[in-house]
Amino acid sequence: MIPVTDTISLDERDLEERFVRAAGPGGQNVNKVATAVELRFQLDGFSALPEDVKLRLATLAGRRLTLAREIVIQANAHRTQERNRADALARLVTLVTRAADRPRPRIATRVTRAQKQKRLEHKARRAGVKADRRRPLDHD
Repeated sequence: MIPVTDTISLDERDLEERFVRAAGPGGQNVNKVATAVELRFQLDGFSALPEDVKLRLATLAGRRLTLAREIVIQANAHRTQERNRADALARLVTLVTRAADRPRPRIATRVTRAQKQKRLEHKARRAGVKADRRRPLDHD
């Protein structure tokens, strides 16, 4: 189990890693060694994620979520497999942590009379400035 928060942890059975050749740093080694990591996390797998966290996680994942409800994270910034694996796992944990935060409900507020008055005064002032820019009318 991979701990994310006090109440949420990810089951390793939901994780699948594939190693592929990476573009970028590595020199002559880049064409021989598969250092890039493609981490796949099964959203509806063994991990006991609350339903609301799953919904937020699917939204946050965006294009990384496949039709099979897998989150795919690719890491190829480092030269070694170990660092890329750690990077991919850290990014997944960060994503789940962000999904675990419940958004605060919006409290509806009303615009005060003073705010309305201020807005109208500003609007009238701007209208006056723009009116002064116009070409004067020709009266014969």
